Amino acid sequence: MIYRDFQGLKLSMLGFGAMRLPVIDGDDGRIDEEAALRMVDTAMGSGINYYDTAWGYHGENSELVMGKALGRYPRESYYIATKFPGYDSANWGKVREIFPRQLEKLGVDYFDFYLFHNVCEMNIDAYLDDEKYGIYSYLMEQKRSGRIRHLGFSCHGSIDVLKRFLEAYGKDMEFCQLQLNYLDWTFQNGREKVELLEKQNIPVWVMEPLRGGSLARLAPAYEEELKALRPEEEIPAWAFRFLQSIPSVTVILSGMSTEEQLEKNLKTFSEDKKLKESEMAALRGISERMLSVGTVPCTACHYCVSHCPQGLDIPSLLALYNEHAFTGGGFIAPMALSALPEEKRPQACLGCRSCEQVCPQQIKISEVLADFVKKLG
Repeated sequence: MIYRDFQGLKLSMLGFGAMRLPVIDGDDGRIDEEAALRMVDTAMGSGINYYDTAWGYHGENSELVMGKALGRYPRESYYIATKFPGYDSANWGKVREIFPRQLEKLGVDYFDFYLFHNVCEMNIDAYLDDEKYGIYSYLMEQKRSGRIRHLGFSCHGSIDVLKRFLEAYGKDMEFCQLQLNYLDWTFQNGREKVELLEKQNIPVWVMEPLRGGSLARLAPAYEEELKALRPEEEIPAWAFRFLQSIPSVTVILSGMSTEEQLEKNLKTFSEDKKLKESEMAALRGISERMLSVGTVPCTACHYCVSHCPQGLDIPSLLALYNEHAFTGGGFIAPMALSALPEEKRPQACLGCRSCEQVCPQQIKISEVLADFVKKLG
């Protein structure tokens, strides 16, 4: 097992993510406890010591099962991470109620790592309004009392959201969990986000290293290209090797549903095989080709914005369109759009085409925004 240093701790670089545990009959709320416990046993026996769960995973059952699984081991033999569920506005005023309940569910006296969950457009104002909700003050109080050993946050929001959060609380954040992979290195401004965190000496925890499994299997032409470079390397391993090559990445979380997935990941993380520059270039080329399908080539020049009678932030809307189109749905675009007033959403486009007259990329913006509305339902 590869380990990374963090404040005197040796953390397994492969973290056990408890968002996609094995379930019964495809029901996400019914975890197959017997299978999950076996996987934790394999993980513990193979050197994984970092386990990540959250209040809302598996219909609020993930913390219970992980508490049962890890409670069979000495407390000092593992590190447990969970999160305050600020992704749901119904929870914003409930931090004093939810936090102690999480301790009970996991059967522990303290959390090794605790996070503000999913800092994004729709909750950044609530997270920063400490006078009204008191989330930050309460979590800092728990850290001082020892019930939180290390405090951090996860972020699915834009780089502007990340900057706002860091400006307010960055001095107290010890780590940041980002959606990061070789697609999102450019697609979600991953590189810029990592560089911003590095400037503040905040190490990176990674979620979605395989982008929901989409990087576990590639088109045959892409797989052949990678196999020519490393014949022995499995395709999913390329995504992990990419992340192992980023110096500030400390923990890489993988949500594993089967023993087979776990065993393959354990094999990948049994040795540190960083990518050469030529191999990184190959991944960049594959990423660019993958992202060119079904997306629009907006360069965010902003010429269009000054010509929009509705004052729409067209580059941001097109970036969200690309995310939604490439992913085939998902929660990121709807989540970001929900934070906008209705008059700034895609449906506010008048179809006047004024923006298209100045677009250097000749994007049919009005048609794209109409398609966005259709895709969103």
